[in-house]
Order: sequence, then C-alpha cells, then structure tokens
Amino acid sequence: MSSKGKKRVVLPTRPEPPSVEQILEDVRRAPPSDPMFVLLAESSEDSPAPGKKEDSEAEREHLYQQSHSYVEMNQRLQKACRLLKEKCEELKQAGVTLEQNVMDIKEKAL
Repeated sequence: MSSKGKKRVVLPTRPEPPSVEQILEDVRRAPPSDPMFVLLAESSEDSPAPGKKEDSEAEREHLYQQSHSYVEMNQRLQKACRLLKEKCEELKQAGVTLEQNVMDIKEKAL
C-alpha cells in the first residue's frame, strides 16, 4: 500500500453553529429560485385538493431520495477516483521496475 494510505489525517475543529441572526440573514439573501423556497411554495398553495397534498409529499420524498442518492454516488465516485489514481501510480512504478529488470537481464545475457 502506498504511503498516502498510512498518513493520519488531522481534522480541523468544528466551527460554531450559526446564530439565529446569521440564519435569518442567510434566508433573506437566498434567491427566490432556491430549491427550498420552490418546494415550500408548491406545498403551501391555497386550499390544495387532498390528493394533491399527498402527491406533493410524495414528490418531496422522491426529490429527497434523489438528492440523497446523488450525494452517495458522488462520494463513491470520488473514492473510486482516488483509488484509480493510486493504482495508476502503482502501475507506473511497476512499469519502471519491469523496464529496469529487463535492462538488467539484457546486460547479463550479453
């Protein structure tokens, strides 16, 4: 295994959670096209039909599951990318070693 895998990563300390004022400021600055506002606007329509409310909840759940799946797949892809880079470096090193061994054998054969 490469030396990269053996290094211990020191994580920075967690920041303090935002204050109520900071949260409110963040909400005020969010654009109207923010996905949360779009979902809230859809769910707070004037007197929605009973079936419509269930559809809306099902759609929100579907969107949440889709987002969750995307995040998981993104993490898996990043991990696979790191693994491929490590394997590529190992293969390059093995190629260099193989070339050196071939050169050594050729020199001994002469």
